Order: sequence, then structure tokens, then C-alpha cells
Amino acid sequence: MMSKTKLIFDLMMYVNAKRKFTAQDVAYEFDISVRTAHRYLMELSELGVPLYAEQGRNGGYRILNNRVLPPVLFDEDEAFAIFFSFQSLKHYQSLPFDINVESAARKLHANLPEDLKNKVDRLESVLSFWNPKRIVSSPYLKEIIEASLNGQSVIMEYASKSGNKIKEVAPIGVYANDGLWYMPAFDTEHDEVRLFRADRILSLEISGIASPVPMSLEDWLHHRTIRTPVRLHVKLTREGLRQCQKEHWLAPYIRRADSEGEYIAYADMLMDDSETGFAADYFFRLGTDAVVLEPKEIVEDIKWRALRLMEHYGHSS
Repeated sequence: MMSKTKLIFDLMMYVNAKRKFTAQDVAYEFDISVRTAHRYLMELSELGVPLYAEQGRNGGYRILNNRVLPPVLFDEDEAFAIFFSFQSLKHYQSLPFDINVESAARKLHANLPEDLKNKVDRLESVLSFWNPKRIVSSPYLKEIIEASLNGQSVIMEYASKSGNKIKEVAPIGVYANDGLWYMPAFDTEHDEVRLFRADRILSLEISGIASPVPMSLEDWLHHRTIRTPVRLHVKLTREGLRQCQKEHWLAPYIRRADSEGEYIAYADMLMDDSETGFAADYFFRLGTDAVVLEPKEIVEDIKWRALRLMEHYGHSS
């Protein structure tokens, strides 16, 4: 005969796999009486499994949406790896499941042996996935993820450079970079996937089922669409090289110059003409550590920015 401990464990897995069931279903599945099934289900509820009893002729039990998973056994290295992952999220102002992460960490920590607890507690002093601590929050991360998973569109108020706008978009996911969260989404107004800063979303509500989005988040992160190609050609000093090597969109296209001098490297790549404003802003901030050779549009944009800066400080003096 099955032990009570194993029966409770198997019952936990059974109810997690079901959306709705009766005590009679449990009695038949485990070859026990209906009365015993009710008693074991009550014990399962006391252990924290979110069961809801429905009264009436067609009543029974159903598991709530926040159902728990059956116990999972980790070895010490696996448990340590989980805390290692938690550490990577520490410096983000907003997380889609921040309360859940803290709760999961507490539960896992409480069940560790004492020597591993001490090791985990020391982890923070020797390991950090550092990101700039942003003061801006991104309160709609969870809703964006749910809309992405369910293929739904959202209506949001977005703070753009030209002012606040109401937009309907279909998110394809969210990703974090340099301490900020970003949402690539299909913009129905422009008929293309565009990138939005999650912290600039002022309000958001799910509006309904969206049309199929033409790419996944993985596609977005690894694929660049170039409709109208222009060549970006830049000379870099040693410091310019160091700065550009940190940029994922630029680093693969850097090569060392053949001869030594003030400018020791080149960046040479194709980009879409819609990205020239972004590139001009980036190389303007590098100052004399970069010289854009082409395209002409970026060169003229940088000159215009420099002139505006000179006029700004000239007027303020």
C-alpha cells in the first residue's frame, strides 16, 4: 500500500495537472474512499496548495491561478546557481516579478543546509552583475510580458521627444540593457516593429488580440533590418576604440589601422539611413576621439550639434 507521504506528494502533482476535479475523481485515481480524498485534499490546502471548493450539484475542487509546483529537488550546485541568477537582477529598479523573486529566494534559502547558507550569504560581497541604478521605474513590465505571451495588443500613453502620445502596439517582449528595460513592439501606425523605452510608458491597458507579429524577441535582438543602406566609416583614437568596443551594435565592425598614429582603428559598417540620427548623437558624445568620414549626413549633423552647443554657451555667458 502506498505510504501517506508519497500519496500526498503524488496528489500534489495530480491537482497541479488538473484545472478542475472532484473528490470522487481523486478517490478513483488513488484507490481511496471519497471521505479520505476530502481529508487529504484538506491537508494539501493546509500545506499551501491554493484549492478552491465549489459547492452545489456540479461542485468539486479547482486549483487557483497561483497554483504551486510540486517539490523540486536541487543539488547544492544547482541551488547556488539559482542564487547566482538572483544576483544578476539586484541592480534593476524595476522587475516584472520582483515580489516573486524575493519570495522564491527566501523559500530556497530557508531550506539550504547551514554551510551552503553561509556560502550564499557571502556571495553578495564577491559577486555583482553591475548596472547603473536607474531612478526611473517601469511599472508595466508584467503586463507587457503577458500581452506578448498571449499575442495581445496594448494601448499606451508614451512620452516621446515630441510630447505624450497615445499609441496602439503589439509587444513582442521586453529586454534589459544598461539598467533600462526596452519593449520592441509592432506599431500599427507605421506598420513596423519599433523600440520603446518601458520607463516612458505612462499608462497601459490590454486592448485585445493582435495580428500576428512578424518576428520574435530573439529575431529582434539578432536581426537588423536595412531598407536604405548607408556606409558608416569612422576613425577612432585609442579611447574612441575602447568606448566603441563596448557597443554591441558597433564592436563587430571595428578593425585596427594599418599604421600607428593618433587614430589607431576604424569602424566600418552598413546601417539603415533611419539610424543616422542615433549614430550622430553617439559620435558627437565621443568628441575628438572619433572622426566620422561618411556618410555626409552624420558629419553635417555633428557639426550642427556642435554649433548649437557653442551658441548655447555663448548666449548663457
